[in-house]
Amino acid sequence: MPLLCRRPRAVQSQRLLKLLFDQNLSPRLVSRLSDVFAAAEHVQSVGLGSQPDSAIWDFAAKNGYSIVTKDVDFSDMSILLGAPPKVIWIQLGNCKTGEIENLLRNHLKVIEDFKQDPGLRLLRLR
Repeated sequence: MPLLCRRPRAVQSQRLLKLLFDQNLSPRLVSRLSDVFAAAEHVQSVGLGSQPDSAIWDFAAKNGYSIVTKDVDFSDMSILLGAPPKVIWIQLGNCKTGEIENLLRNHLKVIEDFKQDPGLRLLRLR
């Protein structure tokens, strides 16, 4: 008799989170995190690699993405303009892609809660 297993609900809902990785983050994060953020994109893959922050902001807002960045400008925009989009600000300084991957994996629940709370617009991760 086959045994049916379901993924825990937390993992299922995390997979629906739409993240847009900014130019200052490696495009490899999309594939490296695809098991937990299946709807993630990098600005290069959506044709915004050389566009100004305002174009990335507008794209993310119109398409339901949260911006993941190391750029303080998006933090400032979040404070001035509010959400959408929401901003996840990585505050690690110079680091390897694997460190950012681990940071995001280690904060999956925090990111999920952040996305679900309409009162929050900026999440700082260190």
